[in-house]
Amino acid sequence: MERILSVAEMREADEYTINKTGVSADILVERAGCAVAEEITKRFKGGRVLVCTGKGNNGKDGKVIASILSKIHGFSVSTFSAEVGFFKIFEKKFDIIVDCLFGTGLNREITGRYRIAVEKINESGAFIVSCDIPSGINGDSGKIMGEAVKADLTVAIQEYKTGHFLNEGVDYSGKVVAKDIGISVWTEECSHRITDKDAASLFPDRPRNIHKGDGGKIAVVGGSKKYSGSVLLSYSALCAYKTGAGYAAIAVPDCIFSVVAGVNPECLILTLPDNGDGMAFDEKALKPLLDYDAIAFGMGAGSTVDTYKSLVFLLENYTGRLVIDADGLNALAVFGTGVLKSENRKCEVVLTPHIGEFIRLSGKNKEEILSDTIAQAKAFAKEYGVTLLLKNAVSVITDGERTIINTTGDSGMAKGGSGDVLSGFIAGLLNRDDEPVLCVGVAAYLFGRAGEIAAKEQNSYTITASDIIAALPKAINKIL
Repeated sequence: MERILSVAEMREADEYTINKTGVSADILVERAGCAVAEEITKRFKGGRVLVCTGKGNNGKDGKVIASILSKIHGFSVSTFSAEVGFFKIFEKKFDIIVDCLFGTGLNREITGRYRIAVEKINESGAFIVSCDIPSGINGDSGKIMGEAVKADLTVAIQEYKTGHFLNEGVDYSGKVVAKDIGISVWTEECSHRITDKDAASLFPDRPRNIHKGDGGKIAVVGGSKKYSGSVLLSYSALCAYKTGAGYAAIAVPDCIFSVVAGVNPECLILTLPDNGDGMAFDEKALKPLLDYDAIAFGMGAGSTVDTYKSLVFLLENYTGRLVIDADGLNALAVFGTGVLKSENRKCEVVLTPHIGEFIRLSGKNKEEILSDTIAQAKAFAKEYGVTLLLKNAVSVITDGERTIINTTGDSGMAKGGSGDVLSGFIAGLLNRDDEPVLCVGVAAYLFGRAGEIAAKEQNSYTITASDIIAALPKAINKIL
């Protein structure tokens, strides 16, 4: 996995390197400048460059970059110091602007001449390269501090930072490249992101001598008349099949059996008693689900007392791994999350809320969550003893100890049904490793890759949940 550091973790590594290994701050500045210049010269063989500098080491990095591009590579280089604020230079046309105004330590809103400089950079029409992080993006939260540079390329010094990927950071950082400059980073308690190698570890070579029982039994439970798009539940089950599961079943209330029947003939159908609209709580009807290896529960079920009672029954009687999504989460928010802490709980639990659902579950407001997403997610997961996938443009997966940030995906995936597909995919992978957090991280990673593939084949406007399923085999092929 690749490390993603907080500002404090990166600062600690800097200080250790300077104070304990004998590598001076000036040497690190020189290396950082060389690293940024190298990424520029990979993409451009010459051109007109404006290097914009501020105070501190970021400004020093900029001077190194300017010197290397001009003296060694023959670029036409001009410099701008925000301290002086000679804005007339922006009337000239530049091919590349290098942003070295602020680093990851920015903790206040940008104002005055610095804000004007950021606006001028964004209006320039040049290819924008940010050193370490786009100026104005918070290094931890990724939120905009008043105004921010919108980079085409960000060269992260030594390690990725959480601010590159969370909130607005993911759109403002452009392509992010991490460059090793010899800073000693020892911590593995930081956040990480999945690589192809990590994903491939859950897809070992399949022996020829195998039968369908060896692939695992996956059940998807939910649906109601009100949410008759419950055919998406069959998408979820089909998704589980696509991960290599041997059995995939859909458990739905009797009242929508005819909607689901035959949509995906590979999937088994289990029927549950209904209350006229959705599932009615019935222990006997739920007992066959206890034989399944993993269950995804809640999609389209309605946040009713019957849904809640059915969920409580599974929590207290099921011994596999249980994914709770959609109305399963809403039912917990309405009738109480305390059942997750119950000493009677027998199963491992994965919760997959989007931000709105997490607000209802946690009682936190949106600003609290988005300003400190990782800490909020970790605290909740630890308190309730669950693996949490907090869905957003960039998702956070944590069990309260380990944290994975998933950076794959496409904006076209922000459509109804995508979450149902992801739940089925998670359920299909949940028994591939002893640690659910890795299984969920890999599921989110490949799900995002499939969305990217689907969008490339079509575009971000037209892809649907079924297109993502169709692209899953291609995503898996890329890591095998």
